[in-house]
Amino acid sequence: MPDILEKILAVKREEVAAAKQQRSLAATRGDAEKADKPRDFLGALRAKIAAGLPAVIAEVKKASPSKGVLRADFDAAAIARSYARQGAACLSVLTDVQFFQGHRDYLKQARDASALPVLRKDFIVDPYQIYESRAMGADCILLIVAALHQDEMVELERIALGLGMAVLVEVHDAHELERASGLQTPLFGINNRNLRTFETRLETTLSLLEHIPRERLVVTESGILAPADVERMRAAGVEAFLVGEAFMRAPDPGEALAKLFRLPVTAV
Repeated sequence: MPDILEKILAVKREEVAAAKQQRSLAATRGDAEKADKPRDFLGALRAKIAAGLPAVIAEVKKASPSKGVLRADFDAAAIARSYARQGAACLSVLTDVQFFQGHRDYLKQARDASALPVLRKDFIVDPYQIYESRAMGADCILLIVAALHQDEMVELERIALGLGMAVLVEVHDAHELERASGLQTPLFGINNRNLRTFETRLETTLSLLEHIPRERLVVTESGILAPADVERMRAAGVEAFLVGEAFMRAPDPGEALAKLFRLPVTAV
């Protein structure tokens, strides 16, 4: 299988170059600095955990490169309201157009529809995208260790933290985890899906846990499809989850969230 990640990153660099032609870095930075104060992404996760509940980052995701369209009748605002009603801590919204059929407008729509903090789920390769993320309303950004050199990652985190945003750093193996440990953020995402092959193994999270300091907040990502998967992670001490695909095919994504995490379903 071709290296999907490298293909995506090449497109991202082209997109950034085109975006800079449309609106300058200075103007976009100005937009970011004038935006409303970010919502407390990390605090929302910690509040759920403190209450003895799973901290769920619920994904608003129309499609994926490996599975195609997940939800044809896609309404970002309605999905966000459903998640908020059924106990999600935060939202994650795909903004990549070419590979995930996302859009920046979906992030704005989802954020306006609820009070939940929102992660911009995209492939960040340039400082421009950090300012762009804050300007569109994102409260948190994703830094994928496999996609970045160390100095790039440190600089991108510095900019995001300076804007008051949270940073979720994503790793896939022990080497990437070691690199991520040089960052300030306490939010460590472990993606059970290999971004180069798109194969998924829950053991990825479980095998890395012992190497992560207790003060870090671990978010397990991808492959959480059944209550048994949730129980397995919580038994190992993982209390935060990023889940999307499991909900997107359901008639009511929020109800699917409640059932997966065995939360009481709230009537509309």
